[in-house]
Parts: sequence; structure tokens; C-alpha cells
Amino acid sequence: MNTETTYLGLRLKNPLVASASPLSRDLDHIRHMEDEGAAAVVFYSLFEEQITAENESLDDFMSLTEGFNAEANSYFPEMESYNRGPDGYLEHIAAAKAAVEIPVIASLNGISPGGWVSYARLMEEAGADALELNIFLVPTDLDCCAETVEKTYVEIVREVRKTIRIPLAVKLAPYFSSMGNLARRLDEAGANALVLFNRFYQPDFDLEALEVVPSLNLSTPEELRLRLHWTALLYGRIKADIAVTGGVHTSHDVIKSMMAGAKVACMTSALLRHGIGYLPRVLDGIDEWMTEREYTSIEEMQGSMSQRSVADPGAFVRANYMKVLQSYTLRPRAI
Repeated sequence: MNTETTYLGLRLKNPLVASASPLSRDLDHIRHMEDEGAAAVVFYSLFEEQITAENESLDDFMSLTEGFNAEANSYFPEMESYNRGPDGYLEHIAAAKAAVEIPVIASLNGISPGGWVSYARLMEEAGADALELNIFLVPTDLDCCAETVEKTYVEIVREVRKTIRIPLAVKLAPYFSSMGNLARRLDEAGANALVLFNRFYQPDFDLEALEVVPSLNLSTPEELRLRLHWTALLYGRIKADIAVTGGVHTSHDVIKSMMAGAKVACMTSALLRHGIGYLPRVLDGIDEWMTEREYTSIEEMQGSMSQRSVADPGAFVRANYMKVLQSYTLRPRAI
């Protein structure tokens, strides 16, 4: 049984990657994830705010987010205590590379092209095997059009690609009017992989205190469908690899991701919920499923359920919309 896959030019022992989470802050956790079977680990993100704060120019950063009121500063944590800061992050990469043999993928989270992209080079020098660029841009200016937002994404990717030689992945949100077109432009700008999709954390309202409060919910398996949909649509139409993240909780979720066309499936919420020891259970489930259906390799199934491979390509587009609606049967209520 060959469970190997290739992602970002890296040969991985299986398609299960531990995605960005608090677990990667601790070397013991990283070692544990390797021991339990994770094929690679994506570090928690270094945020643009941390870099600009270290450069004593947080005011410049805040000016980029027009539309926030003066109280918006209170939503940012103390940068000195958040994670490790830029220097500590680089040291942690070097320490992790010395501690484990699986690939270590660094992560940058930002909203603007600029001097902070130089940290991509420093991450490479610290030993990162690849970089995941997590662009978190929520435009609040009503005069900012969709084209401007997309150009910003492409510009950031192009600038980072010029800065580093290691493979570059781009983690995207699903909120674009033409996802396919943007995916192709990012591919052409130098992205080696697209990670589908980021989960933005929306705040909640505290009705007693009348305050806006942070809210964090772990993903659910139902969220996987959107990722499968776009992976299946993009497979074979762009050169960049595709990674699925968000909603990957079981061995079947990993297998579905592969069949849609992904090279890897990234897991976080399931590990936070069940613990790192949950990884072997997922990997064993993949082996059992492949054995029962006589698959000899992961690569054999990759893309087998993509739009270009299935007998009914219309299942991924508008034609299936009406079919789904017509298939629903209203059940009588119990009296």
C-alpha cells in the first residue's frame, strides 16, 4: 500500500498534514505529531501586525484599515506577548527543523505588500521547507472594488515569490466572485499550491454587556463540501497543487479530498478536539478503505472524482442545483 503523495515539490509519506494551530507552538507537540504519522506540519502564523509592531510602525498599519473606529486598537493583542514575535518565530522554525524529519511549513499572515515580506526570506534561512501565505484582507472601504482586492492578492504573491526560493502556498478564503480566475492568476504569479479554504473568525455580540466579543468555533465535517467542490473544479486546470483545509475530520474526508484532486488534506480541529493521538486512527482508516477497494496508491485516486473525470460534470455546476431542489421530499409532521 503506497500512501505517499507529493505536495509543494515535497515527497510526503501520506496526505495528512497538521495545519496551522496552537499545537505547533510546542516542540513536544510537533514531535508527537510526527510520531503519530503526520506527514508535515504547518506552523501557526506570524502576523503582519507583529512585524509592524516590532518596527514601531503599527500606526502605519492601522492606516491601511480605513473604516475602523478609534477603538479598533483594542482588538489587537499585546504584540510582545502574542506567540513569540518575529525573532522567536524564526528561532522556533530552526528548533523544529532540528527536532523532526517531516517538512516544516512556515506561515505568514498579512494584508499588504511591503517590507514585511522580507520575513519570508528569513523564514527560508531559518530552515522552513516551504511557506504558506495566509492573506487576511477584509476591505472596509466601500470604494474598494473587487478587482482592487484581487490585484492586491496577486501583487503580494508575486512579491513574495521574488523573495524566496522555497515552495510557496497561498491560503485563500472562498469569498471571491470568480474563484477560478483568481486561482489561475495566483498560479501564474508563482504560487506552487493553493490551500482551500481559510476560515475567518467572525465576532459575536454579548447582549448582556453590549460588547463585540471574539468567537472561535472549531470546524465541522459539513464545511468540507465547499472545499471539495472547488478542488474538483480546479483540478487539472491550474499547475499549482491543491490542499484541502477546513472540515477534514475523518479518514473518509481525507479520501474525498484526494478524489476531488487535492494533494494533501490538512487537519486541525479534529486534533484539537480528539488529541494528537487521533492521527493513527485516521491513517488506519485510509489504509483499510484502500485495501477493501483494491487501491494500490494515493496517487491512483487523486482527481478521480474531479469535474474532468466524472461521468456527469454537470454535478458541479448549475444543472445540479435544480436536481437537488427537486430531490427533496417534505416529510409530514408527527401529530
